Amino acid sequence: MKTSIKLAAFIFTAILFVTANISMAQKAGGPWTIPANYKAKKSTIKAGDASINTVGKETYNKHCKSCHGSKGLGDGPKAASLKTSTGDFSAAKFQAQTDGELYYMSFVGRDEMPNFEKKILDEADRWAVIGYIRTMKK
Repeated sequence: MKTSIKLAAFIFTAILFVTANISMAQKAGGPWTIPANYKAKKSTIKAGDASINTVGKETYNKHCKSCHGSKGLGDGPKAASLKTSTGDFSAAKFQAQTDGELYYMSFVGRDEMPNFEKKILDEADRWAVIGYIRTMKK
C-alpha cells in the first residue's frame, strides 16, 4: 500500500513538473517584416576590423549580453524571463541574413526586443556590434 501511494505521488509530481515547464516554455517569435531599405544596408565595417573586437564586443556586452548571452546562444540571465526565445546567433540560418536585416532587428527591434537607436547613437558602433555578432558562427 505504501509503495502505491509513493508511486502515485511520484507520478503526480512528475506530471506537475512537466506541465509547469511546458506552460513556461518560450515560443519562437514570428517572422520579421524588414523594410527593403534596411535589407539593402551594407556594413561600413569590414570583417577583421579591430573595432569589431573592441567597440563591438564592449557594446554587445553592455547592451545585448544580458539576454543573448556571451556567445549569442540566447542564454543570458534575462532570457528566461522573456516570452519569446532570443534565438541563436551562431545558427547558420541567423548568420545567413543580410547585414541590413541584422541591423534592423538589433537596433530598431520589435516586441520584447527593444529599440537601441537612442542608446547606441554612433553608426560605426552599431556596425561594430553587427560585426561582432558575425563572429559568433558555429
